[in-house]
Amino acid sequence: MDNIYGVILGAGEGTRMKSCLPKVLHKVCGKELIFHVTDCMKTAVKMQKLVVVVGSGSDLVIKCLDKYQVDYVFQKERLGSAHALLCAKDKLKNLNGQLIVMCGDTPLVQSKTIKDLLKYHVKNKNSATVLSGIIKNPFGYGRIVRDTRGKVICIVEEKSATEQEKQIKEINSGIYCFDLKVLWKALSKVDNKNNKKEYYLTDVIAILNKDGYKTDAVALTNEEEILGVNTRAQLAVADKILRDRKNNELMASGVTVINPETTYIDADVVIGQDTIIKPNTYIEANTKIGRNCIIGPDTTVKDSIIADNVFITNSYVESSKIEKGVNVGPFAHLRPGSVLKENVKVGNFSEVKKSVVGYGSKVNHLSYIGDATVGKNVNIGAGTITCNYDGKNKFQTIIKDDVFVGSNVNLVAPVHIGSKVLIAAGSTITDSVSSNKLVIARERQIVKERKRVK
Repeated sequence: MDNIYGVILGAGEGTRMKSCLPKVLHKVCGKELIFHVTDCMKTAVKMQKLVVVVGSGSDLVIKCLDKYQVDYVFQKERLGSAHALLCAKDKLKNLNGQLIVMCGDTPLVQSKTIKDLLKYHVKNKNSATVLSGIIKNPFGYGRIVRDTRGKVICIVEEKSATEQEKQIKEINSGIYCFDLKVLWKALSKVDNKNNKKEYYLTDVIAILNKDGYKTDAVALTNEEEILGVNTRAQLAVADKILRDRKNNELMASGVTVINPETTYIDADVVIGQDTIIKPNTYIEANTKIGRNCIIGPDTTVKDSIIADNVFITNSYVESSKIEKGVNVGPFAHLRPGSVLKENVKVGNFSEVKKSVVGYGSKVNHLSYIGDATVGKNVNIGAGTITCNYDGKNKFQTIIKDDVFVGSNVNLVAPVHIGSKVLIAAGSTITDSVSSNKLVIARERQIVKERKRVK
């Protein structure tokens, strides 16, 4: 379908969230509410233009929107949903086609639902089509009012509904398809003669019907999709639903999630076939994990790239890159900028930060490797530290291939260790060492007789 446009209404203040952060920037399943909606719309259909209406905390929202390549408009006064949509008119005027309207706080709607709604709208040549839902407890929602033949007459808000209308189970989701040819004229006829003195977008349905245009509603039976987020409790409900969906999607694709109830995987994570995720594991942000890995238990992996056949247990990994066959943990910490080449081992209580560790090298026990480049087949002994910080600046340590670093060694950067060097245990290295050397940098052991005290 051509000439499809979208508007996301994201200007609400979200007062019930009790937060300084705009409501649409609160996260569920590792991603801001509004970006679940933008991704849903963009996945559903190819759009000519997507406009977001911003309001409360607009600077923060706009900053986040930069990476999503969408237009935005500012709703200075919050005068209702019809007024919010009118704010987008200048971005869409003189255009023909279909407009999809969604709210920025509905992260559970799936792209297939929007795609099906648009198909139905176009196929039936409707001027407006509403996505509705059949729910057990419709309190607080606008009701879809139909005549005896099933035709949609109007949408009535809860506060304006009669006792008979309040018994209706079909409710308005706040998601619409409109024909742009007739939308703006209908919006201009919306008034604010209601209890809240606001301009309701729902009134457009009755206006279009009165003017002889065709409107309709498509009802979902899965009510969870149209749940909005207005409170912290609803945020938690939405998060659980999305995480359950994600776990089920991964398991269907060939990933083993041993205990989904204690596994937290963000929406944009990608995991390969035959990887096993053990309990109490968090996989966050834009992490990508290959095939045949074992991750967990008690592990966090955030915004990292992990190749095939990697084992990570009881560890924390952030903004790092791990190649094939690497073994991390238990109790290791990979800080941002860490790169572990193939077959590396980083073990018990070791930390790597902004460093490259070469093929087959080992950082096994109680060591810190920071701002360093470590070559191939290097052994880092227990208790080894790269002393990279002088209180003001960070300095580099370079260790070439086939170096053996004994236990309890301090490498005071900047320092360069040549290939095939052996550094004796307990040494403090302050000067560079050329290749094929044995270096001992410690005080000579002295043994003296003890004086006996009588």
